[in-house]
Amino acid sequence: MRPMAILLMLIFLVEGILYARDVVITVEDADVALPLEGARIRSWDGREYTCDAQGSVRLTVPDERSVVIQGAYPGYENGRLLIPTQGEQFTLALGLSSVLENQELVIEASRPGVSETRIGRSVALSDTELSRTAEIGVIEDVMTSVKLLPGVGYAGMFNAMPSIRGGTPGDLTAVLDGFYIEQPYHWGGGVSIFDPRMVQSARLSHGVFSSRYGHTISGLLEVSSKKPAPGAAELELGLSSSATNLNLSVPFGEQVGVLLMGKLTYWDPFVWAAKPLVEEVRYITTAPYIRSGALGANYRFTPNLEWTLSGFIGSDGVGAYYQNESEAAGLISKNDMRMSWDNSLGFLITGVTLNPLPNMVLKGTAGGGFHRADLDAEMQQKVTVPYSEGFKDQFQPLDDSYTLEPGMGDRMTELTINYQGRMDMDVELPKGFLFGLGAQELYSQWIQEEQAHLWRESLDPVKTAEQGTPWYTHYPVTFNNEVQNQGFFSSFYTLTEYTSPLRRFGAELGLRVDHLSFVGKDFTIQSAPALNPRLNLDLELLKNRGVLDSLSLTAGTGLFSSMNTNLIYISRDSGIEDFDLKQSRSWTSIGGAKVDFAQGYSLTVEAYVKRVFDLAYLSMVVRRNALVPEYRFDGEGRIWGVDVMLQKLEARYWDGWISYSFNHARYHNPGATNTDTPDWYYPSFHRFHNLNLVLNVKPVQSLNIAVRFGLASGAPKRVVGEVTSYPVEVLDENGKSTGLIIEKWKRSSQYSDTERDGFALPLDVKVSFFRFNPQGKVRSEVYVAVENLLSFLKTRQSNTTFNSYTGQEDTGSTTASYELPIPMLSLGFKWTY
Repeated sequence: MRPMAILLMLIFLVEGILYARDVVITVEDADVALPLEGARIRSWDGREYTCDAQGSVRLTVPDERSVVIQGAYPGYENGRLLIPTQGEQFTLALGLSSVLENQELVIEASRPGVSETRIGRSVALSDTELSRTAEIGVIEDVMTSVKLLPGVGYAGMFNAMPSIRGGTPGDLTAVLDGFYIEQPYHWGGGVSIFDPRMVQSARLSHGVFSSRYGHTISGLLEVSSKKPAPGAAELELGLSSSATNLNLSVPFGEQVGVLLMGKLTYWDPFVWAAKPLVEEVRYITTAPYIRSGALGANYRFTPNLEWTLSGFIGSDGVGAYYQNESEAAGLISKNDMRMSWDNSLGFLITGVTLNPLPNMVLKGTAGGGFHRADLDAEMQQKVTVPYSEGFKDQFQPLDDSYTLEPGMGDRMTELTINYQGRMDMDVELPKGFLFGLGAQELYSQWIQEEQAHLWRESLDPVKTAEQGTPWYTHYPVTFNNEVQNQGFFSSFYTLTEYTSPLRRFGAELGLRVDHLSFVGKDFTIQSAPALNPRLNLDLELLKNRGVLDSLSLTAGTGLFSSMNTNLIYISRDSGIEDFDLKQSRSWTSIGGAKVDFAQGYSLTVEAYVKRVFDLAYLSMVVRRNALVPEYRFDGEGRIWGVDVMLQKLEARYWDGWISYSFNHARYHNPGATNTDTPDWYYPSFHRFHNLNLVLNVKPVQSLNIAVRFGLASGAPKRVVGEVTSYPVEVLDENGKSTGLIIEKWKRSSQYSDTERDGFALPLDVKVSFFRFNPQGKVRSEVYVAVENLLSFLKTRQSNTTFNSYTGQEDTGSTTASYELPIPMLSLGFKWTY
C-alpha cells in the first residue's frame, strides 16, 4: 500500500500540468458591440466581479473542465457563457428584451435565491473552496468549511452545530435547494449530511439577509446540490481511508440529466487504531457508520422552463458494550453497560422554474421528508464502597462499607415527518427595480415514545431541617413519555430591490410574516404573526482608483423569528394558551465595508448589533407540591461583534483567507429558577475571539498544500469548591426507605463572569497531487491529510473530575471537547471521467 501511494505521487508530480488559468471576459451590447461598463459577472465559483470602462474583467477558471459564467446589466437580458478548456479572451453579448441561443450562450432571467457572497448579508463557498477545505480528514463535511468563516464560533472537530454570531448553536437553519431540513445531521449533530461531493455551493447568511428566507434568528445555511453535467456523462469515484463516494451523471439528450451519488463510511480501522490510546473507544462494538445516497435530476423543456428533482436518504449509528471489574482505593466496582444508537433521515424535493416573460421568473418547490432516531441503553452496576472515618464518626453506620446495585435503562424513539411547499416570483421592472413575493407552508409532525427506569438524588428539605445538614435521598424514577404534536408554519414575504445605473447604489426593502399553529392530542394553540421588516442599503464609493478596484459600503437592519425546538414537547398541561406561544425574535443591525484591491485581494469588515427577545426556556415551578417544568417566553440577549476577513482570490500560486471575529454575547432569563447565573450571563458556548487561517499553496503545477489553522479563546468555566461528603438515604424500588445510609461526594460550583478554559488550537494539513491530460477526459487526485496536529498541546485546561463514590480527584483536568486527543491521518483518491 505505501510503495504504491509513493509511486502514484511521483507520477502526478512528473506528469501534472497547470490546472488554473486567467481569462478576460468582455461584456458588450449585442446590437452595436459597445462595451458595457459596470456589467456584473458571476463567476463559476459564485464570486461576483464588476467590468471596467472597457467592459472587461479578469477572472481565474480551471484548466481541466469547461465552466459557465453569468453576466447581467440593467435593462438587458441576463446571459450565460461557456468557457472551454482553451482560450484566454471571450466576449459575452447581452441583448435588449430578446432571447439569444446558440452553442455557447443562453439568455435567461435571474433565479430567486442564487448563491453569492454579499457584504452585510452572506458569505458563499464555491465547489472549489469546498473541495479544498471540506474534502479532508476522516469525515468530509461541508460544515468543516462553514466553521472556518468569519462570525462562526469554534465548535470542535465532531460538532456540526456552531454558534453563529453569538446565537444558540441549535438555531442555525439549513436549506437544501429551497427545502428546510429540521435535523440535517448524522451522529446527533456530530457531522452534517452535506457531503462536499454532492454540493455545488454553500452560502452562510448571518447578516440582514433577504426576506425570502426565515425560521432563524442567528444564521441560515443555503446549500445548492450538484446538477447533472449538461450534454456529457461524468463519473467520479472517491476513495479515502474512512469512506467511499461515487457520483454518476448521465445525460439523456440535451435537455435531461440524472445525477446519482452515494457514500459509505468504514471507521473500523480508526476504532481499532485508537483503542490502545483512547479509553472511551475501547468499548465500541459497532464502529460509527454513515450510509447515504442522493439523487439529482433536471429536465429543460424549453429555454424558459426547467424541472428539477433532488432526493436524499441516509442512516448512521454506533454501538458500545462496556463491561469491567475494578478495585481501587477500597472501591470495588462491577459495570455492565450496552448502548445502540440508530438514526435515519430522507427527503424528496421537486421544483419548476418558469420564465413566462423575459423579465419574470416563477419558481415552485414542494417536498417531504422524515427523520427517525432510536436509542436503546441499559446499565447494571454494583459498587462496594468503604465509609470515610469522618462519616463513620458522624453517622455511625453499622458496617465499614456499603453495597449499591442501581440498574438503569432507557429506550426512546423519535420520529419527525414534514411536508412543505413554496412559490416565488421575481419581476424585473424598468429603471433598475425588481419586485418579488412568495409564500410557504411547512407542516411538521413530531412523535416521541420513551420508556426509562433511572435512579436520582434530590435534597430532602424535611430531613435536612431535622439533621441540621444537607440530607439527600436516592430513589427510582420510572416514566413512559409519549408525544404526538403537529406544527403548521405559514410564511409570506414581499420585497423590492433597486439598482442604479453602473450599480453604484442599491437598496432592498422587504417584509416577511411568519405564523405558527400548534396542534396536540387534545389542544390547539397559535402564536401571533411575527412581522419581520428588513432594509439593506449598498453604496459603491470608489471604483478603479489606483490599487483599489472598488470600495463599497453597506448598512442594514431587520427583524427575524424562529421556533425553539424544545416547544415540540409541550402538552395541554403546559398551561400555554393562544398567543402565549411566542416565536423567538431578534433585531439585527449591521454596517460593513469591502475593499477590492488589485491582484485579487479583498478586505471585508462588518460590525453588528443584535437584540434577542421572546426567547423560550424552561423554568421549574412548584405545582401541587411537586416541581414541574414551565415554559416561559421572556428570555433576552444582547450581542455585538466585529468580523474581519482578508481574502486572496483563486490564483496560480497561492490563495486563501484569514478571518478574525470578536463576539460579545450575554443572555438573561428573568424567570429561571434552576440556575445560579446572574441576571445577565455569558452562555456556555460563548468565545470572545475566533481566528481562522485557510491557505492553499501551489508551488508546482500539480501540487496543492492546504493548511487550516484556528485559534479560539476559552469558553466560560465554573468556579468549583472543595470535594466534600454528604449522607444519602437509599429507597427501594417502591420508594420506601431501606434503612441504608450511604456516603457520596460532591463539590459546589458557581457561575463566573471571568473564568475561562484554555485556548483551542486546531491545525489540519492536506497535501494533494493532481493529474489531468488535456487530450483526454480523466482527472484524478491523490491526497494525504493530518487533522488535529496540535492535539498533544494541553491548552484547554479546565476543572478536574472526581469519583462521586470515593471523592478521589483526577490528577489531570478535563473539559467538554468534540475532538480526539490524537492526530487523525487520512488518505484519499478521487478519479473523474
